Amino acid sequence: MTPHLLIIPGLGDSGEKHWQSFWLQKFTNSTKVIQDNWDEPQLAEWLERLSKTIQQIDEPTILVAHSLAVSLVMHWISQNNNPNIIGAMLVAPADVDSPAHTPDFLRHFSPIPTQALPFPSMVIGTENDTYMSLERAKELAAYWGSDFINVGQKGHINSDSNLEYWEEGQNYLQQLIAKIA
Repeated sequence: MTPHLLIIPGLGDSGEKHWQSFWLQKFTNSTKVIQDNWDEPQLAEWLERLSKTIQQIDEPTILVAHSLAVSLVMHWISQNNNPNIIGAMLVAPADVDSPAHTPDFLRHFSPIPTQALPFPSMVIGTENDTYMSLERAKELAAYWGSDFINVGQKGHINSDSNLEYWEEGQNYLQQLIAKIA
């Protein structure tokens, strides 16, 4: 099975050195959610764009969300469903519930919904992410019924992490696909 990948960037979009951008180049079965304002996100606007994008999906699809987009995905799932969404890879969630980890202008993405996901999923976190403690990432994964993976000292798993095609992440994606199949 080769599912479609819906790449969902967080705050600021995924720049050219972000693994999500490399994945979009590599995987011809991928598309990206495009937001109108990457730098001053509004939950309602971002949800509307995600909903419109997902409504157009007509094939088995895995959501691949990074950072703030993890909260976005969880808000979408708490209000919607689409039988074509078969899994989620939730990478380096931003803890929008914590003033210590996330700026005030993102607080309206809080609270992060905590219901279990209706499909297989994984949360990937690190020991040195400045936007989410490892313990909190594990806690959210447990709420969501997601497998949890600690990838060690890779920061926020973003452009600064210099992961390029992030082969380790591709291996985790293949594990998720195998679990779905």
